[in-house]
Amino acid sequence: MKKDIHPKEYRLVVFKDMSNDYAFLSKSTIKTKETVKWEDGNEYPLVKLEISHTSHPFYTGKMQLVDTAGRVDKFRSKYKKHLEKKEGE
Repeated sequence: MKKDIHPKEYRLVVFKDMSNDYAFLSKSTIKTKETVKWEDGNEYPLVKLEISHTSHPFYTGKMQLVDTAGRVDKFRSKYKKHLEKKEGE
């Protein structure tokens, strides 16, 4: 293995799934501006996730729609005429 290619600045970071408010504490080198107070009373850097293993359909076995920025609505409005045409057939 090559030497000195991995970062050495690992620290504890809270990762939070914004779709279901699940959070976990892990080590990471990611840079963040936000912090959060964890269950142990300490403050840790916060990384917000759109999806994690608690909300991803592959791991949950359920198909659930995670629409974080209105992407589905944007798609439907963009292709509204096409979708209406298909439904009318």
